[in-house]
Amino acid sequence: MTTLTQAPAGRLAVERSARAFVEQSAVLAWRQISVMVRDRGTFLQLVLVPLLTLVMFKVVLGDAIGSATGQDSTYGTVPLVILVSAMFGSVAAGIRLNQERGTGLLARLYVLPINRAADLTSRLLSEVVRIVVVTALLIAVGSTIGFEITGGVVAVLGIFGVSLMFGVAYAMLVLALAVSARPSAPLVPLLSLVSSVLMFFNSGFSPVEAYPGWLQPIVENQPMSPAIEVMRSLAAGGPIAENMIKVVVWTVLIIAACIYPALHGYRRAATSR
Repeated sequence: MTTLTQAPAGRLAVERSARAFVEQSAVLAWRQISVMVRDRGTFLQLVLVPLLTLVMFKVVLGDAIGSATGQDSTYGTVPLVILVSAMFGSVAAGIRLNQERGTGLLARLYVLPINRAADLTSRLLSEVVRIVVVTALLIAVGSTIGFEITGGVVAVLGIFGVSLMFGVAYAMLVLALAVSARPSAPLVPLLSLVSSVLMFFNSGFSPVEAYPGWLQPIVENQPMSPAIEVMRSLAAGGPIAENMIKVVVWTVLIIAACIYPALHGYRRAATSR
């Protein structure tokens, strides 16, 4: 009787250990990355489309934006495309999570002897890997069309850091919505609408002063604009303190607001079948 009562408790302790959490999160993150890479359409959309978008912005809009603003458009469009790629990649991951809920995969993972937080954490880890890889590719392509980083290694690391802060916060928002929405919910239109609004009303295309007066405070303080301005300043030189504070505040607020709904929603989604 003692053995029967102690065995589950011992197994539960192992499942909740920090070592199990780290190892299982890494294994499941590799699964997420493998699924993304093997899905050729999704992989091309997440990697090739941002690169083509960056080149298109330079070819089609570069001279027009530069003439209108007096600034090299590349220093706005490269950060803009980095953040946009982070957003739409997270949307794809959220849709996949919502579909896996519908197929019962989350329920199967939930009953396995693994750490309860490992799967959700693995999805964020896979987003970190994707954001780092795509950001590196966009910086490399951007360097061929005029995006020169004058601040050295520290500036490069700062650009990666800002893209990760924004990307992880947005990924947490998407995950919270994905596990809370029904499998049949219109998740794609909702997330696409949010991403599109953020994408078109920011300081990446044109300076904040070019927007109507009533819209300028919104554009200046929405999550993308300070992130773009920090990356612009890191690349071309300029003050970063004020906008960096905004980036950190937005990151903390979004993650803090979404972490409980994400955890609670995941548990409910995994045990609803």
